[in-house]
Amino acid sequence: MATTSRRRVPKEPFHIHEDEPANGSDMDELTESHTQVRADAGADNGQQFDHDDDQEDDEDAEQECDSESSDETEPIDLTVQEDMEKLNQTFPAFKDNYRLIKRIGEGTFSTVYKAEDIRYDRYNNSWDIDVKENQWTPPPPLKYASHSRSNSRSRPPRTKKFVAIKKIYVTSSPSRIHNELELLHDLRDSPSVCPLITAFRQSDQVLAMLPYFRHQDFRKYYPHMTIADVKLYFRSLFTALAAVHERGILHRDIKPTNFLYDPPKQRGVLVDFGLAEREGSDHKPCLCHLDQETRKQRVRASYALNAAHAGPQVGYPKNDTRPSRRANRAGTRGFRAPEVLFKCTEQTTKIDIWSAGVILLTILCKRFPFFNSADDVEAMIEIATIFGTKRMRQAGQLHGCVFETNIPSIGAQGFTLEKIMLWSTCRTDSKTGLTQEEKEAVLFLGRCMELDPSRRISAAEALDHEFLRLNGEDVVEEEGSEEDVAMV
Repeated sequence: MATTSRRRVPKEPFHIHEDEPANGSDMDELTESHTQVRADAGADNGQQFDHDDDQEDDEDAEQECDSESSDETEPIDLTVQEDMEKLNQTFPAFKDNYRLIKRIGEGTFSTVYKAEDIRYDRYNNSWDIDVKENQWTPPPPLKYASHSRSNSRSRPPRTKKFVAIKKIYVTSSPSRIHNELELLHDLRDSPSVCPLITAFRQSDQVLAMLPYFRHQDFRKYYPHMTIADVKLYFRSLFTALAAVHERGILHRDIKPTNFLYDPPKQRGVLVDFGLAEREGSDHKPCLCHLDQETRKQRVRASYALNAAHAGPQVGYPKNDTRPSRRANRAGTRGFRAPEVLFKCTEQTTKIDIWSAGVILLTILCKRFPFFNSADDVEAMIEIATIFGTKRMRQAGQLHGCVFETNIPSIGAQGFTLEKIMLWSTCRTDSKTGLTQEEKEAVLFLGRCMELDPSRRISAAEALDHEFLRLNGEDVVEEEGSEEDVAMV
């Protein structure tokens, strides 16, 4: 008897909702218990299958279960345990659907828990990319196999399914919460982007249910990444950014901890859209979007006006009468683009490309974090140390700002990214220099870290760049195939 499937993916129009418990008829309970028995039997007899492939699959599943079960044996802090109990009390029907395991993350606006999806089999789980990538088909029955034996092999062993539960703090504004969930809803089915399963609200408490992705700590694997690994990493990251930017959405917080990457699977997923916004949602015209001649005229007029009133002076006025500029500066220190630091009032999706470039710079130079500024002024000084004061002045003028510094260690011309990479990896005395692959990576890095956002490469262009192009893609394009090759 087939059981009914309730879809947890929200439908148009978008709104935060709480799913009602599934209808618990006697037949449903009987079917569920029967499924559980069959799954347990398959797990117990998994090593008795004749085919070696089936045995390897079972062993992999058992190893995965062992690694996941280790989370449950880890000691949980008393305060974390109390928070988990409060969450269960706040949402009465929560424990019937999910079983909290531990806290896996905590930020300024939310806390993330790992939980087991108890009723996973009752829903349409189109969000589960692991199922899509590992489509299981039952092996052909043996000629002389008994009916009971063939039935025992009719489905794979049942494994636990885990989700990430994001508890958004009540201090977050309702509009921010709704914006995040709405953007996740709009980005459903986007490649390499974390989908939204569902959301619950109880009074002023909001929970977002997201898939749990196995990944490794960036600090552990990035020092050992080869150029081939770097290509796969950024192929996956820019695939996500291309899908996000295609819908006119700025992520605003691209950094290693928001891109969950699993090196063994060579797969990454972009998460945390808490600071994301739609392009052009709240902006005013900026000089950077005017033509070059008009921009020069306005800058000259501004210089002439200041010189007429006060003349050339060193320093800055104590009582500045100029109107203050307000612009969105959301993001993480060290990953903010120059236009964000200069308070550009018309920011575009290119700010995410700069942040991705900082990640690439970090990997190539084996330094994390590469930029470690305490505020925006220090951040501009760090960027000026690399690019020089001349280019930083030009970048400031793009947004109607003046960049000046008297720090003697900051030169006018700056340094090349190749030089920075050699210094950071202690290869300045080496006669060989960078390899050909490293030179290609540095050229790609230069396209990502253009100070002028209009000249910075886009996510779609990055996927077509020679550095990220996969082996054999040229042949496929000549043959006229529309499918990508070995998408990560």
